[in-house]
Amino acid sequence: MRLQQRIVAFVRAASIEITTSDQHHLPALRDLLPAGSSIYISHVPSASLVQVVKTALAVQAAGFQATPHIVARRINYPENLRTALAELLAHEVEQVLLVAGDTEHAAGEFDSTLDVFASGLLEKSGLKRIGVAGYPEGQRGIGPTLLANALKTKQEFADRTGLPLFIVTQFGFNGSALRNWEPELARMDVRLPILAGIAGPAPLSKLIKYAMRCGIGASLRAVMHNLSAVGAIAELATTPEQHVMRLMQLPSSTRVVAPHFFSFGGVIETAKWVNRVAAGNFTIDAAEAGFLVGR
Repeated sequence: MRLQQRIVAFVRAASIEITTSDQHHLPALRDLLPAGSSIYISHVPSASLVQVVKTALAVQAAGFQATPHIVARRINYPENLRTALAELLAHEVEQVLLVAGDTEHAAGEFDSTLDVFASGLLEKSGLKRIGVAGYPEGQRGIGPTLLANALKTKQEFADRTGLPLFIVTQFGFNGSALRNWEPELARMDVRLPILAGIAGPAPLSKLIKYAMRCGIGASLRAVMHNLSAVGAIAELATTPEQHVMRLMQLPSSTRVVAPHFFSFGGVIETAKWVNRVAAGNFTIDAAEAGFLVGR
């Protein structure tokens, strides 16, 4: 398959992320994204779990596959989670993304995603698929051993329950991060499919702000120390075009199945980018290091 065709097929499988305040964009998103596309609903600190569920139901009703974030540390009581999952399933929302959350203290008894897995609520809920976070560049404040053990435990949960899990990675600036990370997963016998997290089109200054907030690793330091020469650093990728091209270079054995776009407040701009690339409206440069998206 030609490179351009591979890129088109890859981006057509993309998911994007919105917040509860983006619900009014759903009519426009219906015009830009294929029916049934996955739209994730981020649980930002200013929103409640009830609002996340409400937005997920609106996303599902608009013809998309809603995937709400379930943030372990923001759940006050197990009953709140049980109620939220029951409401989602009653409206055919069958997929969630389970993350720990970045708050310093847990609101209830769930301090991590492992606590939620251990509660037994997930396998009893009727969910069909569960996403978990992956950190190819590491995560501030969490050592690599803890991150590795958490993924191994989640793989064991999937094997034991038969409930399909998949990984959604954090975005970063290292275009080679997934190539370096996948062999580590293989050594741990972590076999979950991977959605590659990519920042949608946005100014570098905005991406740096979100990268600092998300605690991504070494590539942020490389960007901060070399702002005047970002384009000359071989491993760095600061645009979605560069990231997609790097993902096209992964070996055929890769477990990366699709991109996941973080819109960072620019959901319509991200959806327009996905729409144009999925339609083949782009030109690959001569060095095959990137591509130019049409208007």
